[in-house]
Amino acid sequence: MPFPTYTPTVPHFIRHLAKEHGERELIVLDDQRMTYAEAEAQSARLARGLLARGVAKGTQVGVLMPNGPDWLVVWLAVARIGAVLVPLNTFFQTREMHWILRHSDIHTLLMLPSLLGHDYCERLEAAAPGLADAGPGPLGILELPHLRQVFVWGECDRAWAGSDADLLASGESEIAPALLGAVEECVTPADPMAILYSSGSTADPKGAIHSQGTVIRHSFNLASGRDLLASDRVWSPMPFFWVGGFIFSLVGNMHVGATTLCEAAFDPGKTLAFLERERVTVALGWPHFGKALSEHPDFHSRDLSSLRSGNVPEILPKSLVPDDPLLRPTALGMTETCGPHTWARLEGALPENRRGSFGSSVDGVTHRVVDPDTGEELPPGEFGEICVRGYSLMQGLYKMEREAVFEADGFYRTGDAGYFDAEGILYFKGRLGEMIKAGGANITPSEVEQVLASFPEVKQAHVVGLDDGDRGQSVEAAVELEIGQDVSGDALRARVKQELSAYKVPRHIVIYGAGALPFTDTGKIDKRRLAEDLAVRIADA
Repeated sequence: MPFPTYTPTVPHFIRHLAKEHGERELIVLDDQRMTYAEAEAQSARLARGLLARGVAKGTQVGVLMPNGPDWLVVWLAVARIGAVLVPLNTFFQTREMHWILRHSDIHTLLMLPSLLGHDYCERLEAAAPGLADAGPGPLGILELPHLRQVFVWGECDRAWAGSDADLLASGESEIAPALLGAVEECVTPADPMAILYSSGSTADPKGAIHSQGTVIRHSFNLASGRDLLASDRVWSPMPFFWVGGFIFSLVGNMHVGATTLCEAAFDPGKTLAFLERERVTVALGWPHFGKALSEHPDFHSRDLSSLRSGNVPEILPKSLVPDDPLLRPTALGMTETCGPHTWARLEGALPENRRGSFGSSVDGVTHRVVDPDTGEELPPGEFGEICVRGYSLMQGLYKMEREAVFEADGFYRTGDAGYFDAEGILYFKGRLGEMIKAGGANITPSEVEQVLASFPEVKQAHVVGLDDGDRGQSVEAAVELEIGQDVSGDALRARVKQELSAYKVPRHIVIYGAGALPFTDTGKIDKRRLAEDLAVRIADA
């Protein structure tokens, strides 16, 4: 399989890129621009600053920033010294932020003070109330016992907040470039590089541990299978804190010297102007982005003739997009496999006999399909649970014993259902469990149900996903109230918005009367019947 010739670690990676593509633009955020050479130099300065402040190999470092040069430089700096990056979801509300910060044992947090009206300094204090009375550090907060320091890029008047300028100054005065070089040479492909969180099959997210070698090799392998050039300018609104935006898009683009185009926020009109100005050549994203762009009044007046590839069919030239959606190439991936583990090239159309398929195994990855109940391996063509093993598979799940994660022979049971045909082509049929896939994000129903059930008026709550042509699925909820309580679905929805990220908030919360919810004979909620009933009630409302 194709792998880089240099040692697959971030220190070697960024130095190689600076040498090969130095003055090419690596990343653009609105009007900010950064070349490959600048990314190497700035990440080296920040890496020295982190070393000066006690960050070392294996130290967990959180980043709470949107896509752009700052996020990129933080990742490179953290990984260059062998520390472990923990990307934080910028949609997180207080409850979610507290859980991730505590579960991941973050030692150092690098963050923006605010984003799109969200005050992160205030939210961090709400997540850890002891922080409000803390001084400049080292911190010692009972709610987040491992957190020792926070550095903020921008204005933050809290006593506990250091600045990026402080961090850089420490490195320049205390850490010689030669020492950074010596530290970098101690970084190996086997070292953990990131803990990437995504929703799992329970209410709490899972943290997949990926090594330096996995991230560099897999992104290189995926980039080698794409029609990607150094001259490409790739727009992808997928967040870097999720594996698609990080591994497939950002790091994959870097391997060939391409430019990644970012925006502070997606706005169809402004985005169309941005894509025209930047002469975008490749567009990667989820379906609802393309729909919003193509339906905007400015769409037909904008010059997007530079576009030549991608997976956003609504804005690509018609000659590049098969009319039948089931003939459009796609892939199946997950956080635990560092992105796609099956694939078909994005360009062209699938043959008719592979309609609706998800490609074949990525080079270096092995699959098998098993009976979900017995674990017995099934022959080609039989439906079951998809299992995966190979170089791109995570090292493990953070704070879980290996034996609880992997089969004895190293396979990982994905929870996805489907089958491989005799030619090794995957046909994916959905999740075995109840995971909702909305707009590219995985939502665990039980997490939303727990929030709704915490409201005193709510007796019970049940959440399902309904088919949605734009976003894949929509999150919908059914609620039964306590006797004597009177609250509207809209009022409950407004309160859920204060607890959860926007993409997890139910589109509708339907109030059911006592005894109206469908249950099985064993006393469990019948979610299939509930989904059917909710669809009717929502349509009739």
